[in-house]
Amino acid sequence: MATISTRLNQALKLQLPVVSAPMAFAGGGALAAAVSRAGGLGLIGGGYGDPSWLEEQFAAAAGERVGVGFITWSLRKSPSLLTDVLKHRPAAVMLSFGDPRPFADEIRAAKAVIICQCQDMAHVMDALDVKADVIVAQGAEAGGHGASRGTLTFVPEVADHIARHAPETLLLAAGGIGDGRGLAASLVLGADGVLVGTRLWASKEALVPMRHHQAIIETDGDGTVRTTIADIARQIPWPRGFTARIRRNAFTDRWHGHEAELERNVAVEGPRYRQAFAAGDPESTGVWFGEAAGLINSIESAAAIVQRMVDDAAIHLNRCGDALGSDHRVPT
Repeated sequence: MATISTRLNQALKLQLPVVSAPMAFAGGGALAAAVSRAGGLGLIGGGYGDPSWLEEQFAAAAGERVGVGFITWSLRKSPSLLTDVLKHRPAAVMLSFGDPRPFADEIRAAKAVIICQCQDMAHVMDALDVKADVIVAQGAEAGGHGASRGTLTFVPEVADHIARHAPETLLLAAGGIGDGRGLAASLVLGADGVLVGTRLWASKEALVPMRHHQAIIETDGDGTVRTTIADIARQIPWPRGFTARIRRNAFTDRWHGHEAELERNVAVEGPRYRQAFAAGDPESTGVWFGEAAGLINSIESAAAIVQRMVDDAAIHLNRCGDALGSDHRVPT
């Protein structure tokens, strides 16, 4: 088994530079714990903030060293959620899709690592303003909510800015990273590690319906779309500028491009969406994964996914090392 050591390993006390994305509804305590046991850091998906669900998931983590992530604009509606979660002493708290300033001091006082997920350079400036320990540069290839920047250019731009203005800040790449090639590329682009969503969504420990798992195996990288229709159907008022990447299916075929009509019919279509989601229907609701679907052919344990990602990344980095000389090789 290979190991890859970066600044992230040292700062967060990890064996492997892999963090699991705090995926709402899918990233529960069992998945977070499995990633942490494998040598990375698992994050529980705090999502829109259900306190009883969060308590259940920290219990499911069974004392493993894990963190948690929140949708920041939603957390502002119920800030006591953060206070309650910090009683579990999470290793890290990730804030996404909103201003981190109202929460940074409380997280820092609890001695948790502050991770800020960013979709553009303005978000990066906000994260640096609160002295975030870790910045996630999320490309539009990611599943779930995001914006429009591509991972390949956004990550090195953020890396360059951090190097000039806050060299102690760590950087994770996110968006479309589904195997060792993505990890290796992220490190070459200047990241200290990766935040992995879709590939771990397709793990045995993820809280994902069986038919949704089958759907990702059957879907290639062309089989997703960025859209607002899932949020319209759920009547969740996401801030302007963010869309969701979900699987193309009967739901998206019917409503993507017909948003105004969906809004007019949401009293009927909203309950249909939610009922289909609860039933694990892969066609009549949002199925939340990204372009990395095209790299996924099986549902495996999180530990196997993380270790193979690192093993394969080491192989690819060492191929580069062979071309450059032995000083550039990664130890295995």
